[in-house]
Amino acid sequence: MENSWTGRGDWQAGFADAQHISEAIANEAKNADLLVASCLAAAAQGDIAAYFDLGVAFSTGSHGAICDLIEAHKWFNLAAVAGHEDAKVCRAEISDEMTAREIAEAQRRARQWLNATARKVA
Repeated sequence: MENSWTGRGDWQAGFADAQHISEAIANEAKNADLLVASCLAAAAQGDIAAYFDLGVAFSTGSHGAICDLIEAHKWFNLAAVAGHEDAKVCRAEISDEMTAREIAEAQRRARQWLNATARKVA
């Protein structure tokens, strides 16, 4: 059967559609990776909004980040300590889903980040 839009058979049109979808997904993943990378670069400069954005990405598993509540807590904690009000709320919300050991690990990672970025500035 011929597709009225392309003049090709159904299987050919379906294959072309699948290729288009695959390319769109690959481009979206690439853009998401770039978003996380740009947020990490901004966070290294002390950008509080970038801390918060990374917390959101890791808490939701979006923008190319995997869902990782320890990492999310770390970034929300860094933003909260710097005065970001929404980060305080988000940190409290995800803390309810974490064990004491996971929270301690997140706090350790936050201290490690602060120490590493302080050394770069000095």
